[in-house]
Amino acid sequence: MAPKKRPETQKTSEIVLRPRNKRSRSPLELEPEAKKLCPSRRCDSDCLWVGLAGPQILPPCRSIVRTLHQHKLGRASWPSVQQGLQQSFLHTLDSYRILQKAAPFDRRATSLAWHPTHPSTVAVGSKGGDIMLWNFGIKDKPTFIKGIGAGGSITGLKFNPLNTNQFYASSMEGTTRLQDFKGNILRVFASSDTINIWFCSLDVSASSRMVVTGDNVGNVILLNMDGKELWNLRMHKKKVTHVALNPCCDWFLATASVDQTVKIWDLRQVRGKASFLYSLPHRHPVNAACFSPDGARLLTTDQKSEIRVYSASQWDCPLGLIPHPHRHFQHLTPIKAAWHPRYNLIVVGRYPDPNFKSCTPYELRTIDVFDGNSGKMMCQLYDPESSGISSLNEFNPMGDTLASAMGYHILIWSQEEARTRK
Repeated sequence: MAPKKRPETQKTSEIVLRPRNKRSRSPLELEPEAKKLCPSRRCDSDCLWVGLAGPQILPPCRSIVRTLHQHKLGRASWPSVQQGLQQSFLHTLDSYRILQKAAPFDRRATSLAWHPTHPSTVAVGSKGGDIMLWNFGIKDKPTFIKGIGAGGSITGLKFNPLNTNQFYASSMEGTTRLQDFKGNILRVFASSDTINIWFCSLDVSASSRMVVTGDNVGNVILLNMDGKELWNLRMHKKKVTHVALNPCCDWFLATASVDQTVKIWDLRQVRGKASFLYSLPHRHPVNAACFSPDGARLLTTDQKSEIRVYSASQWDCPLGLIPHPHRHFQHLTPIKAAWHPRYNLIVVGRYPDPNFKSCTPYELRTIDVFDGNSGKMMCQLYDPESSGISSLNEFNPMGDTLASAMGYHILIWSQEEARTRK
């Protein structure tokens, strides 16, 4: 039985437009303020990729128009065009600043999802079960759904791909459900009969019309969008922190768990807990396992200091390991690395750890961007007025705007030129 609803005072959403005349500075510009005593970060000795020490210095940006012209003439391959586009985008990241900031919740943000077709609309869930739909491109007040408070944490959030006026949510309240932004619950897909079991992860596939959700004791449930349960199996020994359906092969499922494994499954051949295709052991519990937009790679984030990239050519062996401080803390939303939707880039929040091999004194709590091919750090985002730990960071589907969940705050990062035009 889910925890009983307790009365709470309604909190008005607070949205702050960043002043245009006050320019935030990059981490390099802020080094004197942060009292950095070391000029660069040493590379972790366990790293399988070379050059992860600090932000990679990009060469001068080559004209993308010229590159496209060369491709049209047959003188440049498509991968070189993609690399040119990515390099151009990385140069624009230097001018990214916080466009808007909201603090709508009385508890920390725990989940985040971009609208699939509207690039300035994001949905955010909180530890108290509150959900906000925010179109930061207009001045209208955001849609706000009040949660139950303690015990109502939103652990997973996905827009309904068949009707974007609705969304799927998994929660500690003990349900995985479909509801609309008026607060109406349209269908309950999974429900626990005890307060000791709750749902921790969620994913949805439009093409196969499937919903998959995992709970805190290792069970994974697969349902169709009509609510019919196809199977309910214990796939892990402990909590299933993340489930992800491959965007190109929707019968391909990845599950992550605090039992220190990530498992890959063929949904057409699942017969029991031993029917996985691959089991990927990790040194620590795992927060997330995300497929790349093309489905060819898998990105995992543990609860200590390691990000891994796996490739479809050899799922059972990591393509590379990125040492990165993001340790687990009970009162912090678990940090999860995410892919950029258009480029082979990884974005993740930094939680400086004095025990991390390459830690420097007064290290900043930045948002780090890595190259998915080489593992090199390409950029760091930082605002001295919003210097907390950004646990969740995701780019919108167009890839030009970044949303970050930092404690109680939601930050929207965008190119400074775009902010000026607004």
